[in-house]
Amino acid sequence: MTEDRRGRVKVETGQKRVRVYLRGKLVADTLRPLLVWEIPYYPTYYVPLTDLRADLDPNGVTEHSPSRGEATGYDVTLEGLRVEGAALRYLDSPLPELKDAVRLDIAAFDWFEEDEQVFVHPRDPYSRVDILGSSRHVRVEIDGVTVADSHSPRILFETGLPARYYLPLTDVRMDLLTSSETHTSCPYKGTADYWNVRIGDTEHADIVWIYRTPLPESQKVAGLACFYNEKVDIYLDGVRQDRPHTPFG
Repeated sequence: MTEDRRGRVKVETGQKRVRVYLRGKLVADTLRPLLVWEIPYYPTYYVPLTDLRADLDPNGVTEHSPSRGEATGYDVTLEGLRVEGAALRYLDSPLPELKDAVRLDIAAFDWFEEDEQVFVHPRDPYSRVDILGSSRHVRVEIDGVTVADSHSPRILFETGLPARYYLPLTDVRMDLLTSSETHTSCPYKGTADYWNVRIGDTEHADIVWIYRTPLPESQKVAGLACFYNEKVDIYLDGVRQDRPHTPFG
């Protein structure tokens, strides 16, 4: 593992086979993917150049990172297909591991760890998700109005984030919820749909979500509703919880 203390960037070699596809055509296949923590919350994959099956065409774009150095931009071409601006290389990076690797845009391709597809970003090997059934009393209040009250939550514990309380819809004031057009994806849980909550004349946008068909490791929260701890008042066994400070606040 390498850490550049100026930018606090970790780099390490992953243990999973990683494959990258473009419309069913193999772009890269590596047993030595690099996990690079460009930001503290989750890693990004870099692929060794020797495991790249596509061509890189310089596009004249450059980017600067205080920790990774100067990046050169490339278009990715493969069997008549071209994805513009989908690759970066740090040819003179102060991090030696990056010099012979390429950063492929995760959103531009289909990624697989072993034989399972990856969404949003690679799974962090230092993050864990535990989902436990509980009989604790969870009550959710917004603007002084109780919007959920349950004695059978599923509590999701995820490394680096506050505990999340997933509640049966029968314990939620569904008459106060209206569907939102917002959808988000998580590499651990899948795709979430959102609701707004209206209290009187005030609408609280995208404050509650549901994973209707979560990924296999998160099946325990399927069909349950969860409120942002950061934006509502949650009472746990009658005790009001402090609102946590997170990037979602």
